[in-house]
Amino acid sequence: MNLLQLGVEPYDAVHALQLALVDARHEERIGDTLLLLEHEPTFTLGRRGDAGNIVAEDATLHREGIVVRRVERGGDVTYHGPGQLVGYPIIHLPSRGLGASDYMHTLEDVLIDVVEGFGVRTHRRDGIIGVWVGANKIAALGVRIRRGVTFHGFALNVAPNMTHWSYIIACGITDGGITSLAREVDRVHPGQSAPDMATVRRHVCAAMMRRFGDTLLPTRMEELGIAVLGERQPTKT
Repeated sequence: MNLLQLGVEPYDAVHALQLALVDARHEERIGDTLLLLEHEPTFTLGRRGDAGNIVAEDATLHREGIVVRRVERGGDVTYHGPGQLVGYPIIHLPSRGLGASDYMHTLEDVLIDVVEGFGVRTHRRDGIIGVWVGANKIAALGVRIRRGVTFHGFALNVAPNMTHWSYIIACGITDGGITSLAREVDRVHPGQSAPDMATVRRHVCAAMMRRFGDTLLPTRMEELGIAVLGERQPTKT
């Protein structure tokens, strides 16, 4: 599996990159590929997401530099921003003998492995995809599958700006909150520094290889035949 590591990127550009990679995977010009990155502050709404779950005023979003985008994935509203590790696997599921449900549970397993690797106990919730610590969600998942190829993916809160989460009813869930690896490591091991992003990226890569039984090969966009980030723009709300 190709591994494409990016920095803190604007949402629109990476969304366009995903679409280009999905096309390339359909045409078998590339193999399965994992994007790892952080985003500039963005709220995304899934296909049936309720815009009413964004509770901040437009002026607040403008002041905080948060953009809003409606996208193809499932799920409601979520936040992306610096300090949150986002993974977008572009995977042809039939080639791996995986169905949609198996794939989602495998991604959950990846994130559980990562979080518990730092000494934080997690659990699943029946009927709600994601990874939880107590009543609070630490990792969100939302995907789209197009002709057997996945895009969108997962988001793990490492040490994001938690104030931004107060501007939404995350995932439309009212009986739980949002947490981060930084908060939970401090709770379990008071005074211990949270793992830095580079360390978390390494743990995610190791868990992806273990759970998918594959090797991640560091790759550049030029090697995938993708020259630039972003040509197509998603619909704005």
